[in-house]
Amino acid sequence: MLKNLLSFCLLLAAIPMQSQTGPADYVHPLVGSANEGQTYPAAGVPFAMTHWSPQTRAGEIKCVAPYYFGDRKIQGFRGTHFMSGSCVPDYGSFTLAPGMGALKTNAVERASSFDRATEHAAPYAYSVELKDAGVKAEITGTLRAGAMRFQFTRDDDAWVVIENNARGGDGWVRVDAAKQEVTGEVPVRREYAGSGKLAGFSGYFVVEFSKPFADSGAFAGAKIAEGKAEQRGDGQPVGVVRIPAISTAVVGASKAVIDMPTGSPRPGFGGYVRFPGAHAGDVVVARTGTSFVSVDEARRNLRAEIPGFDFDAVKQQARAAWNRSLGQIEVKDDIPARTIFYTAMYHALLHPRTLSDVDGSYPAFASMGRIAHADGFTYYDDFSMWDIFRAQLPLLTLLDPQRSVDFVRSLMAKGDEGGFLPIFPAWNSYTSEMVGDHASVAILDAWRKGLRGFDIEHAYGQMRKNATELPKDRAEYIDGKGRRGLDSYLKYGYIPLEDHIGDAFHKNEQVSRTLEYAFDDAMIGALAKDLGKDADAALFTGRGQNWRKVIDPQTGFARGRLANGAWVSPFEPAGKYSWITEGTPWVYTFFVPQDVPGLIALEGGPKRFEEKLDRLFDGKYYDHGNEPSHHIAYLYDAAGAPAKTQAHVRALMESEYRDGPGGLAGNDDAGQMSAWYVLSALGFYQVAPGVPEYWLGSPRFHETTVLLPSGERLRVIAKGAADGKVYVRRVTFNGTEIAGFKLRHAQLAGGGVLEFEMSAQPPVK
Repeated sequence: MLKNLLSFCLLLAAIPMQSQTGPADYVHPLVGSANEGQTYPAAGVPFAMTHWSPQTRAGEIKCVAPYYFGDRKIQGFRGTHFMSGSCVPDYGSFTLAPGMGALKTNAVERASSFDRATEHAAPYAYSVELKDAGVKAEITGTLRAGAMRFQFTRDDDAWVVIENNARGGDGWVRVDAAKQEVTGEVPVRREYAGSGKLAGFSGYFVVEFSKPFADSGAFAGAKIAEGKAEQRGDGQPVGVVRIPAISTAVVGASKAVIDMPTGSPRPGFGGYVRFPGAHAGDVVVARTGTSFVSVDEARRNLRAEIPGFDFDAVKQQARAAWNRSLGQIEVKDDIPARTIFYTAMYHALLHPRTLSDVDGSYPAFASMGRIAHADGFTYYDDFSMWDIFRAQLPLLTLLDPQRSVDFVRSLMAKGDEGGFLPIFPAWNSYTSEMVGDHASVAILDAWRKGLRGFDIEHAYGQMRKNATELPKDRAEYIDGKGRRGLDSYLKYGYIPLEDHIGDAFHKNEQVSRTLEYAFDDAMIGALAKDLGKDADAALFTGRGQNWRKVIDPQTGFARGRLANGAWVSPFEPAGKYSWITEGTPWVYTFFVPQDVPGLIALEGGPKRFEEKLDRLFDGKYYDHGNEPSHHIAYLYDAAGAPAKTQAHVRALMESEYRDGPGGLAGNDDAGQMSAWYVLSALGFYQVAPGVPEYWLGSPRFHETTVLLPSGERLRVIAKGAADGKVYVRRVTFNGTEIAGFKLRHAQLAGGGVLEFEMSAQPPVK
């Protein structure tokens, strides 16, 4: 109890010291920055190219976020591209570190202690007083640029270090005293497929200061070169330095915070500028433009988005941007859950990342240097697709359909530029990360919900190619193109255990792959039917039944299978197996969202299906900290036991989401964990993305209003929900009682009144 109270009191320090006049002021960005959440206090605007964060951990190291709540020193402020809530490396990042007195370039040596009471985090800004450095620092940002304000707290010489965080120790930083600017290039390296190899593009930055710097220099490791204008690399052999693998499951990330050094495995390099003779109260503002195309584009982005040095104006613009986005959902109830809700919504609006510049330029996907141009749309990247296809992307089809169309156009552009739709596009490259082929589902989900503005026939051709064709040679396959194990899947209708799938970060996992491909195929079949492609509709709908080939009808569980049809033994449904992705057969047995009635029938009917769900929850096999579990509580609806859906969904909202640094049950995974909460708190969830309908649960608030892009409003009324009433007696939409447990997307997107009659007790059967 004392530990929880301490965490809560510390977190209160993160609330901006101003009157709460907008939803952004209810957000606590430090939530998830302890334990396994893997988030960090990203300041700026929604879906930004670059987020701005305090840095407590140096380097671009896989699974290491820029900031952890448990760290007690801040090394500087990073322009970061770390995928929030993930286990990936940062890329294309750089750090500005202010200080006074003797120049300190090493990240660990320059790190400054701070009082937690001076740390204030909001979606649009972050500030802290660095005691050792003698600086009060504030950061904020726009879509492609950032601003930092450094106020010196004593009389002394002041300086700012600009460090290139390149994972391979390559790139450069240049200080131009004549132009009074600092520029740099940070080469991007791939992860998973092509791990450590150059991605063919870089992060670029340009930094300008509100006051002229008097002198400058460069550094590499401990070697400082006064007056040197440019530093290329850190002087060590170029390449990724391997460190012990970090897992973010089962206290992996939190243990790493304790065990791993806060410094980088590379020596570090960059430039610095000095402001000699600074006095207490003096202020220097640094404005920074970023781009993935060139320094010139970074400068153009900066001029367009931060034309001057008015830090407060940039901060207010960022605050207004967050209030607009978060304000699309109005929560009337003044209860602690409102803070949890808006914090979750904040996390759900950070990714995918804007990658194109103000003029539309962006590095073409998987192209090793070619520059493309987004005409009439914004190009996005960093789609944590295995995670976000479930709730985060569906949430945005409701709240922000135009941006969702740009997501689709971005995915299609990747398919055109690289030859295959990507499975998990990150670092603007193929990755072969995770399982399934859910870019297809994200595209067709948008189309089947009525979103337009892209060529669905062309998109369908891309989906069909992914589902039916292998890359032209093994080199392309190893590079991450195409479905893993597709040849076996086409031959057997499932992936037998003899196909070891070695050319992927997640090796093997044959049963999970089969189940997820079957879901993808079923959704492609539904789209084919919509488009009048009857032969394809029959083909893919049939393949959508391949789930039956890896769920053993004798045991009723997903189970490994050999090429001769034999089921693997010994078998324990709660066991950990190489043929299941990040879970157990208990969880993956329920991944048949395309055919829940069929799964219920295989399990022996609604009552036995309900009992099996009971055993899942009672046996603690459910794992909300990982995505394959996220739809399961809603399956009680289909078994005729909606009260159990309501009870479990509400229990998960209460137990797995808290207001504190350790407030997330697992990796947030680019907003998926958080998006589950947002949708569930509204009272519904899309069990099968691609099927444009939502299943009903238990709303968290008395009243919420969704301000739809069409100008209509969707009011969700659930009197008593905020006071602890969990169960639903009846549901009406626009005054008409809903028969069953589903609502169509078109109904919600059209606006109206969705009213739940709540009860403290479940109905008597």
